[in-house]
Amino acid sequence: MVSIPEGTLLWEPSESQIQDTALHRYMRWVEQKYGLSFADYESLWKWSVENLEDFWGSIWEFYGIGASRPYTSVLKSRTMPGAVWFPGARLNYAEHVFRHSRNDQPAILFQSEHRPYTEISWGTLRKQTEAVAHTLKKLGVKPGDRVVAYMPNIPEAISAFLACASIGAIWSSCSPDFGTPSVVSRFQQIQPKVLFAVDGYSYNGKKFDRIDAVRELQDALPSLQKTVLVPYLVERQAMPDELKGDTLLWEELVQEHEPEPLTFEQLPFDHPLWILYSSGTTGLPKPIVQGQGGILLEHVKALLLQCNITEGERFFWFTTTGWMMWNFLIGGLLVGATIVIYDGSPAYPSIDVLWQLAEQSGMTFFGTSAGYINACMKSGIEPGNQYDLSKLKGIGSTGSPLTTDGFGWVYRSVKDDLLLASASGGTDLCTAFVGGSPVLPVRAGEIQCRALGAKVEAYDEQGHSLTGEVGELVITAPMPSMPLYLWNDPDGIRYKESYFEMYPGIWRHGDWIKITDGGGCIIYGRSDSTINRNGVRMGTSEIYQAVEGLEEVADSLVIDLEMLDRQPMLLIFVVPAKGAVLDEALKNKIKQRIRSEVSPRYLPDEIHEVPQIPRTLNGKKMEVPIRRILLGHPMEKAVNKDSMSNPDSLAYFVKLSAGLNANASS
Repeated sequence: MVSIPEGTLLWEPSESQIQDTALHRYMRWVEQKYGLSFADYESLWKWSVENLEDFWGSIWEFYGIGASRPYTSVLKSRTMPGAVWFPGARLNYAEHVFRHSRNDQPAILFQSEHRPYTEISWGTLRKQTEAVAHTLKKLGVKPGDRVVAYMPNIPEAISAFLACASIGAIWSSCSPDFGTPSVVSRFQQIQPKVLFAVDGYSYNGKKFDRIDAVRELQDALPSLQKTVLVPYLVERQAMPDELKGDTLLWEELVQEHEPEPLTFEQLPFDHPLWILYSSGTTGLPKPIVQGQGGILLEHVKALLLQCNITEGERFFWFTTTGWMMWNFLIGGLLVGATIVIYDGSPAYPSIDVLWQLAEQSGMTFFGTSAGYINACMKSGIEPGNQYDLSKLKGIGSTGSPLTTDGFGWVYRSVKDDLLLASASGGTDLCTAFVGGSPVLPVRAGEIQCRALGAKVEAYDEQGHSLTGEVGELVITAPMPSMPLYLWNDPDGIRYKESYFEMYPGIWRHGDWIKITDGGGCIIYGRSDSTINRNGVRMGTSEIYQAVEGLEEVADSLVIDLEMLDRQPMLLIFVVPAKGAVLDEALKNKIKQRIRSEVSPRYLPDEIHEVPQIPRTLNGKKMEVPIRRILLGHPMEKAVNKDSMSNPDSLAYFVKLSAGLNANASS
């Protein structure tokens, strides 16, 4: 197969397709409302980022945000961090979901490895949400209280989340494939009142019982007042003996509540909606707090205008509850779409299981990861020839950069007339700030555009904006879905250190980006040491805790090699303890430890023995410089030896880099 050159034109929307988009309708509306005229998408983008107040005010009005109290201004200040959006407004995220409710129409289409394809109507979703909200209120859950979930991507998780949003409780979730220590390190920080949990889950044909893990969470979270157990792995009529007495079965909650209409607490625009997590090289995972209004406005904009998801569409993204794409997928309900959810392995019982689901559900938008597209391509399947994908209008790809060959496979083997919206964003804003547009052409290897309202630029080390060159991805103007704050960070110190330390007042995201002369974008991978496994980002601290907790390991270094046009690799370098040897038995022990305490998602591709770990003069592990060396950067540009306590430790990594990059180029 011949590789497709970067920038090759693969698809262009017809004039009739453009005029049928929500973005086209919005542009005509803005022209009439403001007396403006836009020659193309790029001119609209420039208006949206230079006139933030007009732009976000227009999104509010175009979508018809319902507020019980009006806002006094759109943006109080453009300061970052600290921008205050729509002060005075009172609203509710869940209320905007259920204003699209059509009792006999499907809100959710669901399938898993061990549950058959099922339709959940809007009426059923509302009844379940009512039941959960009623129970939470009886338990004394009030606006601002935290409710957490240890659940997979199943309808019950969505009902529980919407119930929390309706009463103003703050939601947070982890996928049950996360090891208990990783979950505890997240939930302990936010002191939840209620835990929703499953008894287990299936993945890749195997069943995983999580009752013991749920009991461990109960013991580790003294703030818990109630646990709600969802029998998912097996049918249960009674509570497992292992769980504490303050546990309620899901069926009891749904069937025994007193009928009570679903009401919606009217909340400030910046009232917390949920807490997501992103972790760094040291310390506990960062609990990122995002607001009801900011998420509502951003997701409506992204889904309507960038993805062209409108009422009646069937919107799917393969995700888990531990990835921000789950939160983004639920946003499809905000625009009246039916959301399609799947729980299980995307390759079980075969690599085409999701394409079967696309046919059965009448999917109109298929969201997935670049890794899955590459896996399908390598397997040789041709979904467009095997399944009826006549209703499919768009494919979304995120998680890591999509190769030019991946672009080509979609148009060759899936469908030649659809929008391939490659996108990049982050948990930190819970959106894509560079992504797709249904009115623009698709070129191989390129993300089509910068998202409306997202002032994305590429910066050099001195803070100069670049075009046509690779630089740090920065956001130079505030966005409504930026974190309100980090939990337990009252002075905002950790928040500023995480995003604003390199360029004061400018958001640095941690990706390499090139912005083309035509306004397209190319992401080249992480510029920092964060691990990215198909879009789920995690810092190295939790892996260090697991690996170095073994008595056979004296020291370690974790490096994620993610870069455009090369196979991602997660490497662990180990200094064995005195008397220990890094043999297959120890390698397997390390992997098992990561599997059980962190997640199977972060199992290393390779484990190497090294005599010492490179460190700075003050003892810090040199993750970013070593990553740059292994990606092929010259040593003299990747690291300052004078800042090291052991510069002779670099020799091993320089030698390894030569081999890795020779293989990558061959």
